[in-house]
Amino acid sequence: MLKSLFHWKVFVNLLLAAAVFVGAVWLTLRWLDVHTNHGREIPVPNVVNKSVHDAIKILDDSGLEYEVDSFKFDPKYRPFQVLQIYPSPGSRVKDGRSIMLKVNPRTYAQVSVPDILDRYKGLAFRQLEQVGLKVGDTIFEPSIQRDAVLRMLYNGTTLKPGALLPRFSTIDVVIGAGPRRDITVPNVVGLTVQEAKAIIRQNLFEIGLVEFEDGAGEESDIVYYQDPAGQDLRDQGMQIDLWASKKTPAQMGAKISQLDAMYRIRIDTSVPAYEDVPVYREPVTIPREPAGEQPKPAARKPESPETKVKAPEQKAGEQKDKPETKPAEQKPTAPKTPVKTEEKPKARKVIVE
Repeated sequence: MLKSLFHWKVFVNLLLAAAVFVGAVWLTLRWLDVHTNHGREIPVPNVVNKSVHDAIKILDDSGLEYEVDSFKFDPKYRPFQVLQIYPSPGSRVKDGRSIMLKVNPRTYAQVSVPDILDRYKGLAFRQLEQVGLKVGDTIFEPSIQRDAVLRMLYNGTTLKPGALLPRFSTIDVVIGAGPRRDITVPNVVGLTVQEAKAIIRQNLFEIGLVEFEDGAGEESDIVYYQDPAGQDLRDQGMQIDLWASKKTPAQMGAKISQLDAMYRIRIDTSVPAYEDVPVYREPVTIPREPAGEQPKPAARKPESPETKVKAPEQKAGEQKDKPETKPAEQKPTAPKTPVKTEEKPKARKVIVE
């Protein structure tokens, strides 16, 4: 066994294997030197503070690649000015190495304009500041939406939500100043429904009930009645009702008279403003007489001359001797609630001598 290990053929095979390994390593290193340009390094040129176009041309001439990164905008430097490079200037790199250029952009990065229409001005201003936009002039305009944002303006142009603007741009905001008082109502009688609606909106009034005579609801129908009437004074934002028909207002006289009776209440100014109005007096209650008191005799009624009849003649002696008849005494009974009754007058005795 040991003799076979020290055989000369074994030593020859080991030497051949070592030679092949060393040759493979040497060839690999030579290939790497050729492929990676080992020993041939290029100094990084200083392109800081140059424009990006000049920096790219210098790197191309030096055999170096480049990558451009848009850095944060700094108003102290020129647009497209190279602010930093990596690796730093003077460093030695191999041919074909990429150099990172950080360039000052032309302006700030763009941001999306938030939707602040119809929102309270305080909340709208905060939303603009959060995305990096500034609020410029605040323009107040008559509107029923008091302190609400009506429009956004950028350089005098109406701005829509979602538009892209450079960061820190200034936006002008149009805000509602509230409705005006005692504004003349426009007269839209005789116009089409479409024209009447446009005029009502222009005067900052609201469109209320629109009643069509035929029920078709066509915008081309003619307005023959409106409430409130034209030239009346109302506050902005109030509703204006319309009645429309395919006929002209002159042909709708009966319907107009009917609507006038409902919506045009006239006050008669011919009646004096102040009149003697009868004062209502409460009835006076007469207290009832307590039980036990005798009722007062009622007043005698005057006798008519026809009732005066002379009694038949009698002798004086007989008349004197005739005693007066007294009413029979009644037995006492249980007390009852006295009832007021009128006493009839007693018959008058006439004595003829």
